[in-house]
Amino acid sequence: MPPRKSKGPLVAVLVVGLLVLGVATIGIVAATSGSKEAGDSGNAGYASYTYTPEPTTTTTETTTATTESSRRSASTSTPKAGPRAVITLGDNPIHGAGLGAFNIDGCPLPSMDYSPAGQDRFLRAALPCIEAMWKPSFERANLPYQPVELVMVTSQVTTTCGNMGPDRTAMYCDGTIYWTPNHYANEQGSANPNHPGKYLGQLAHEYGHHVQWLSGILRAASQAQYEKGGWDTPEGLDLNRRKELQATCFGGMTLAPLSHGAVPGDVISVALTDAGNRGDYPIYPNRDHGAPERNAAWVNHGFKNNETSACNTWVASAADVS
Repeated sequence: MPPRKSKGPLVAVLVVGLLVLGVATIGIVAATSGSKEAGDSGNAGYASYTYTPEPTTTTTETTTATTESSRRSASTSTPKAGPRAVITLGDNPIHGAGLGAFNIDGCPLPSMDYSPAGQDRFLRAALPCIEAMWKPSFERANLPYQPVELVMVTSQVTTTCGNMGPDRTAMYCDGTIYWTPNHYANEQGSANPNHPGKYLGQLAHEYGHHVQWLSGILRAASQAQYEKGGWDTPEGLDLNRRKELQATCFGGMTLAPLSHGAVPGDVISVALTDAGNRGDYPIYPNRDHGAPERNAAWVNHGFKNNETSACNTWVASAADVS
């Protein structure tokens, strides 16, 4: 009789096949889990604010690549000594007594051209005035300071806070104001006149977020929302309203020194009115910015008091940030 064929190779093939199938299954499960985690972390649509208060030192350029690489590595690992952001909310040093937007001699603004280039010129002319008004408060509070960046968004862009299109309102993210000129130029109606005041008022609000970012408030708010289960939980939305309404209040403070003759009075008036007409209307699914009435109250509160302590929404009652 012919010798029987050994079943060893067949068993080996089956074992290897099972192992390959098992590894593939594990890989699919891991990939699915990982993509879900990434999706969950970004589905809120809001920035995860971080702040690095220690600027790195600069190095002199050399002709040797190895030396340049080692020096760059050393410089980025050695932060400068100086003020640091404080990651707290209601007790943040920016809320100290005597802090606000200081008076300046004047702020010459160009005539408004509502094209993207015209808006860019207008906003860039206003920013040095705003910087000059706020920088002394950071020095007095021993907090770090750096100028804000401005980016005009006329097409889809990717930022560290996610994707952004030209059809939405302006967004602040990690030291930069992303401005959407076509969106604001297309806003029409009695509540949103195409007037320079609207642009100055919205710039002041976005700069209010810069004040929060520099002081450490934005990072503290992001951490607090995470601990509450996310920005879209009831507690997270309350925190978000406090954050936005404080930026609105800081915006009102920014307008206060400018109202002393630095810019025309009608520009200030429209800026305040426009800020008071923005907020969470009933058609919006999430109450994350506060009702228009609350926005109007806080922008005028900041304008009249010009004290950061008066804009401490983190210690305000729930009704005042509804």
